[in-house]
Amino acid sequence: MVDMQLTEYRDRFSETRTQLLEYMGALSPCNSFAQFDKSNLLKLCKLYKYDFDDLDMIDLEGQLEIFYHSCIKDELFTSLKGISDFSHLMVLKSDLRNKIGDEFLNDALLCNVKSKALEKVENEKVMERFQKMSARRGKF
Repeated sequence: MVDMQLTEYRDRFSETRTQLLEYMGALSPCNSFAQFDKSNLLKLCKLYKYDFDDLDMIDLEGQLEIFYHSCIKDELFTSLKGISDFSHLMVLKSDLRNKIGDEFLNDALLCNVKSKALEKVENEKVMERFQKMSARRGKF
């Protein structure tokens, strides 16, 4: 019976898909990430060789260690039941972020990244520009 099920499983999934499923199991949050396996996650990245170069792999190895220790200490991750819950948590927006919108957040991130360039911009000139734009609720 077991052999029949294994044969059916192998017929249904290619070797790459089987590896993908196996390696993804390393991200399972069950039992405080008991299945966490950094080597399997690095193997997972090798399946996506066009997305990760050698330098990314070196960086990722250290980041995975930090990720693991952060997750097992964070209360947000303790109640998760599986990879599905984990993936929802990782991409979930906060209520405030939902109200603000992605465009505003991208612009805010751009301002943060380019802060040295923005130091040269005078506040008065920015306020003048916005005041010259279409009517607003109030003046600055």
